Amino acid sequence: MRVFRGLAEVPDDFRPSAVTIGKFDGVHTGHRAVIGRLGEVAAERGLTSTVVTFDRNPLEVIAPEKCPAALVSVDQKLDLLAETGVEATLIIAFDRALADLAPDEFVHRILVDRLHARSVLVGSDFRFGANGAGDVALLRELGARDGFDVHLIDDVRPEHGRRVSSTWIRELLAEGDVGHAGMLLGHVPTLRGVIVHGAKRGRELGYPTANLSPDAEGLIPADGVYAGWLTDGGERYPAAISVGNNPTFEGVPQKQVEAYVLDREIDLYDHHVEIAFVERIRGMVAYAGVEPLIAQIADDVAETRRILAAEPA
Repeated sequence: MRVFRGLAEVPDDFRPSAVTIGKFDGVHTGHRAVIGRLGEVAAERGLTSTVVTFDRNPLEVIAPEKCPAALVSVDQKLDLLAETGVEATLIIAFDRALADLAPDEFVHRILVDRLHARSVLVGSDFRFGANGAGDVALLRELGARDGFDVHLIDDVRPEHGRRVSSTWIRELLAEGDVGHAGMLLGHVPTLRGVIVHGAKRGRELGYPTANLSPDAEGLIPADGVYAGWLTDGGERYPAAISVGNNPTFEGVPQKQVEAYVLDREIDLYDHHVEIAFVERIRGMVAYAGVEPLIAQIADDVAETRRILAAEPA
């Protein structure tokens, strides 16, 4: 997948394209359905399948007080988009100047002038240009003028008519329901970051943990204990993962993410790893002492083995 970080990086001789535009936060199953159709249209017409997305949620500029936490970082998004088979992705810095562009100027600068769009695929609620003034009807008018057609893509609605959305997935992660979130995403919810030194309490308890840096990429799920995977340098290890402030001990920072790699003691300090959440085992509980906590951890590890053994390879 070719990546252009700004309009200036798109070459003048970029081939005519089929384009879809959006935040693509999480690159979930709804997004993947759009990109799948994008690939079909591009193949039918000999066009380059192209995703246009932004370096941040537009709400961060337009209405910061309403802007939710991102499901994935820009780099995570790019990796997920590459998995879909799309041929090119253009990342545009969403700033006040872009937010203030008139709809026809947005279309001309991005779709026509730089990407040479011949087909544009959007959902029914697509809006563009200053104050969201542009809608699908206007996009079709501009397409007739500028030489591209517009394809309307139906929403993916897997359950009770509810549309798959990043908002729904955030709700599930806030509840700790990583399994359901993973189904809607089409991939396991994952954090990415550097392993740092912790208080080493896990080692004292007989279960040494790898502590993820607080500035990790990705949305951290609810406090609790999870079965999942830790990937380091392409090697994937089964792990029991703790999220939270470990209420049995005092002075532990909120939302600490620790992973105990099963049956292996590995030096992971300063390694850049991924931690993936397969299923929640339990919530975070304060124990009366160290012995009950150790017994619970042993149960958590056993449950982690059971869950991961049943997961498809």
